[in-house]
Amino acid sequence: MSYSQELDIALLAVQRATLLTQNVFHNNAKGTLSKDDRSPVTIGDFGAQALIISALRHNFPNDEIVGEEEASSLRDNPSLAEQIVALVKESQLDDSSAESQLGGPIKDLDAMLAAIDAGKSSGGSKGRIWALDPVDGTKGFLRGGQYAVCLALMVDGDVKVGVLGCPNLPVDDAAPISADVGGDGKGVLFSAVQGQGATSRPLSKGALASAKTITMKEVDDITQATFCESVEAAHSSHGDQAEIAKRLGITKESVRMDSQAKYGSIARGAGDLYLRLPVRKDYEEKIWDHAAGDLIVREAGGEVTDAEGKRLDFSIGRTLKANKGVVAAPRGVHGKVLEAVKEVLGNK
Repeated sequence: MSYSQELDIALLAVQRATLLTQNVFHNNAKGTLSKDDRSPVTIGDFGAQALIISALRHNFPNDEIVGEEEASSLRDNPSLAEQIVALVKESQLDDSSAESQLGGPIKDLDAMLAAIDAGKSSGGSKGRIWALDPVDGTKGFLRGGQYAVCLALMVDGDVKVGVLGCPNLPVDDAAPISADVGGDGKGVLFSAVQGQGATSRPLSKGALASAKTITMKEVDDITQATFCESVEAAHSSHGDQAEIAKRLGITKESVRMDSQAKYGSIARGAGDLYLRLPVRKDYEEKIWDHAAGDLIVREAGGEVTDAEGKRLDFSIGRTLKANKGVVAAPRGVHGKVLEAVKEVLGNK
């Protein structure tokens, strides 16, 4: 199956949702790190989830959706709900044909709340299930750094389509990787379909821009590799990752950035390795934090496993219960990186 319709709808839905997140950032964020229920992240999360689920339900009404948010807190807070629905109604693609493919704008508050609440699937190994993270990289979003709008389609537990919208990454696939903030001329959509390779294209406000094939960079000398990790020490063990880099002879400073923008960056050869090692034994990664990025890296010629060398298993539910950590690298050096990971974690 080609999944061409699923890919087109996913790309347009993510693109439309990034317009809302950018609008929220410019008008509401102002650099705040507020975590109350009126925080920009709350507005962006709910708004982007509503827009994407509305598009999916219009096109694929029988599919299930695993979303991060649910609408009960909005039902208890009518003024916040009205603020979000106003933003959602405004968030339309400039191209009328593209907008109509998504089912047009959300009609009213009830339609928005119903869309948000349609993301309650528990996941699993049967049927068609979308995994959605409306704003991945909360703190990156708030400070104007890296964040991503992430969407993936799983069929019988296997990821078939993945899309990442990264509004603050440079369009140029050859631009060196850095954790700096976004600005004019930035914004990229990454995508992949299983067995069909991976692509990037500039984000636009209307119809989809032309796509370019992306591939991971071959790493001839592992000591010269650039590795990415999460900004937050709570998400990923910086100490273990530094020790792994040392064992591999990597002396370059790691690039710390939020969100699945890391997967997109290494997939197009702007970085080489992505390590996310567990900070505690009982931590379970969420499927929406990895499904799209995992497929995009693998389709770009990379290997993605957990810290024990097992493929990430998206078929168990809302979390990656069977996996610990993430190791993503070009196929040619993944084994070497994994060996260092096992040595460091085995010594603990």
